[in-house]
Amino acid sequence: MGGADDAAVRAEESVSGGVDVWSDAVSSHAPDHLLVMVHGILGSTADWQYGANEFVKQLPDDVIVHCSEKNASMLTLDGVDVMGERLADEVLDVISRRPELTKISFLAHSVGGLAARYAIAKLYRRPNAGSDENTKGTICGLEAINFITVATPHLGSRGNKQVPLLFGSLAMEKVACRVVHWIFRRTGKHLFLTDDDEGQPPLLQRMVEDHGNLYFISALRAFKRRVVYANADCDHIVGWRTSSIRRNTELPELAVSSSEKYPHIVHEEYSEGTDDEKCQDSMTDCNLDILEEKMVTGLRRVSWEKVDVSFHSSITSFAAHSIIQVKYAFMNDGADVIQHIIDHFQL
Repeated sequence: MGGADDAAVRAEESVSGGVDVWSDAVSSHAPDHLLVMVHGILGSTADWQYGANEFVKQLPDDVIVHCSEKNASMLTLDGVDVMGERLADEVLDVISRRPELTKISFLAHSVGGLAARYAIAKLYRRPNAGSDENTKGTICGLEAINFITVATPHLGSRGNKQVPLLFGSLAMEKVACRVVHWIFRRTGKHLFLTDDDEGQPPLLQRMVEDHGNLYFISALRAFKRRVVYANADCDHIVGWRTSSIRRNTELPELAVSSSEKYPHIVHEEYSEGTDDEKCQDSMTDCNLDILEEKMVTGLRRVSWEKVDVSFHSSITSFAAHSIIQVKYAFMNDGADVIQHIIDHFQL
């Protein structure tokens, strides 16, 4: 795994199964900030090649990047929880080999964002007894800084135009719910909220609160920043609402970007966390809408930075789900999105 300037970047397979990327430049100290990059469904470490190289080139003294590979390819079909367990174990392996680490951040694409949310719930450590009430927990003893997802279906993919490829057709959405597990197996059940393990609510619904010994919301709250990058259009796989954790009524009017540096960033906003436990009253009798509202309400207990992206004018707009990550070198229109992530990354 090399970048345009191989002399500036080193990469090697780690014993945990992923790829570690860091600067080869002479430095007075080893980076103490671990950035874990997580790929999406059917992906591999190569999916974050461009992003990893850019991070260590631009922040050579500050970050070491670990591109996860414990859930490569077909392993992404085993379920969000199984993926999260593997990712948590992988992160523990990386941390155990690098005692200099004091901080941790995550950058995840698509379903990888759900696996990362599950993993941090496993890795979360509560503050010590007697700590100040404002003391946050840690992620396996490290200070949690940035939790960033890119085109992640936080509200799932079931119905209500959450998968644009289904054209909002109720009939097609119902069929998809019935057959998705044939293609995407257990992960498909989780995404379409059709799982009912031992009579429990769907996993994605459970993941919006601290559930048993899994601290889903406490782990998210431990991070200084939580950021969602969402394709506002042209993404045929993950819809705008689910990737930006919004209700239909909250989707903003998009303007054309006026930024030369970030031509595809069309809207940015910050939403404060709220402790309101009640779902909105404007619900229909549709069980699906109720599930979605529960997830929105739960995830909005913490604050989020929301960054809306549009590749509408790009000749590769049909592949927005991939180019927002710069997954392929020949489709690098999303380079400005990666630059935006780096420029706003808190160290």
